[in-house]
Amino acid sequence: MKSIVVFCGSSEGGNTEYGEAALALGSTMAEKDIQLVYGGAKIGIMGKVAEGVLQNGGKVIGVIPVFLKKKEVVHEGLTQLIVTQNMHERKLKMHELSEGIIMLPGGFGTLEEFFEMLTWSQLGLHQYPIGILNTNGFYDSLLNMMHDMVQEGFVKQEHINTILVDNDINALLNKIKCYVPLPTPKWIKKDQL
Repeated sequence: MKSIVVFCGSSEGGNTEYGEAALALGSTMAEKDIQLVYGGAKIGIMGKVAEGVLQNGGKVIGVIPVFLKKKEVVHEGLTQLIVTQNMHERKLKMHELSEGIIMLPGGFGTLEEFFEMLTWSQLGLHQYPIGILNTNGFYDSLLNMMHDMVQEGFVKQEHINTILVDNDINALLNKIKCYVPLPTPKWIKKDQL
């Protein structure tokens, strides 16, 4: 695993544990020589994970749409900054630059990015490991809702099982390293991937 995209909040949230975990994740990624791909901002948990990587000599690629760059939230000290025309192009570029996905605490945008990548996985459009760093049980309710979706027949258990969850950074990264993807569905043709 050489490059992981991290989706997380542009706010720091109401619990200092979230920022501390983001900083620690960044530090651990740098120590393991895993490049960070993220949203390119200097604020919130996004800024913390980038700082964790940079302070420990790691590489960070930020991907930010032009309208957010104009609002001066962009991190100026990154290894590389890619400016996209819009949010959709941003997500596509982040996906292209990574080999795995981790979600930290965040809001609507974080969930939207995570669920789009999860949906692409379900459809067989990629086979990246998808992890959740569940700091302080932040995503417990969401995980319960996903299990309710299985119980109600909207999601298959095998797709829920592809989501790697842990509250320990090293344990989560180990799960990502050892991840074995589901076989690509027979109804998906290779030229559609």
